[in-house]
Amino acid sequence: MTTLHGRRYIRAFVSGFFVAVPVTVTLLDRVACIARVEGVSMQPSLNPGGRNESDVVLLNRWRIRNYEVQRGDIVSLVSPKNPEQKIIKRVIGLEGDIVKTAGYKTRFVKIPNGHMWVEGDHHGHSFDSNAFGPVSLGLLHAQATHILWPPKRWQRLNPFLPEERKPIHTDND
Repeated sequence: MTTLHGRRYIRAFVSGFFVAVPVTVTLLDRVACIARVEGVSMQPSLNPGGRNESDVVLLNRWRIRNYEVQRGDIVSLVSPKNPEQKIIKRVIGLEGDIVKTAGYKTRFVKIPNGHMWVEGDHHGHSFDSNAFGPVSLGLLHAQATHILWPPKRWQRLNPFLPEERKPIHTDND
């Protein structure tokens, strides 16, 4: 009798495992995941305590499935300089926008089709478009939508673009 229950338990576990793993992988790949933000490049929006404390954010992969982002969104993307690394930055300009750079090789850049301009909030302490130029939308990984940890920082991350970083010209003008 005990062996029969043991076999049923093992069979139920194995079948549950083979259902749960693909569902979990699909959710993490297509819907959302979480990530720990390291460094100071997004201060004060993320990691305001500096290197002492790291924020953990919810990365919504579903929201960027059609490469639809807006100015002010905080996004995770594959680093254009190191494909093994993901970086988190704020979207400053979209295709067709003309942005005033902060240290790029030219003072003004018109963002080409299929690209965006991203910057860290902590200017001078961020490896961003000012170092590598416009970024292909194909490098988008996810949009950061909420701070999950630490609990005292729980909040939704709403799009925000400082007045001094708004594009000089947009295609909407």
